[in-house]
Amino acid sequence: MPMIEFDAVSKQYSADAYALRNVSFAIEKGELVYLAGPSGAGKSTLMKMVAAIERPSSGAVRVNGQDIGKLPRAGLPFLRRNLGLILQEQRLLEDRTVLANTMLPLIVTGAARDEAEQRARAALEKVGMLGKAESLPLALSGGEQQRVAIARAIVNRPQIILADEPTANLDRASADKVLDALRAFNAAGVTCLISTHDERELGKAGRVIQLVHGQQLGANA
Repeated sequence: MPMIEFDAVSKQYSADAYALRNVSFAIEKGELVYLAGPSGAGKSTLMKMVAAIERPSSGAVRVNGQDIGKLPRAGLPFLRRNLGLILQEQRLLEDRTVLANTMLPLIVTGAARDEAEQRARAALEKVGMLGKAESLPLALSGGEQQRVAIARAIVNRPQIILADEPTANLDRASADKVLDALRAFNAAGVTCLISTHDERELGKAGRVIQLVHGQQLGANA
């Protein structure tokens, strides 16, 4: 059973405005797949559908066998506990330390504070940011902030990581560190879907799903 499956999925906002049109693909457990295309291609909409932030207008989106379009609101927290989300509009809370930001997903789901802190420190160590645990986000570089966002995304030990343009606006060295962290989680068995419009990143990709104007041009495996 695929971890993520899109079956003839379209997302329509008005009579002549489609964000996605008839997109179909499957991502198996443990795969690392790049979602490529220019700005406005529909990549962010597709990511949000996997997380049930957006629902399809037609077709079916299934995550770990569960039909997102039929998922009741009460089922959303359980779905999202299995997802590590690194979305463009998500930002670190500027008035909380790096450690507190990373603990937040665990605190929200009711974890004990001691356990949340222990797991947050472990997540920060994995992305090389434990030394900045007591810093505030504004004291970090863009690449460091993005690595903290990755730590926050994986602190729940998700089965799937969704990273929407995780290296946007980063210099090459910082981008490489972010991608290395994501690849390390994939090597440990986490399914990863990473969107980008940076052609340099795609050279090392094993598989790419290409979107242009909301339509799928194809995939290479």
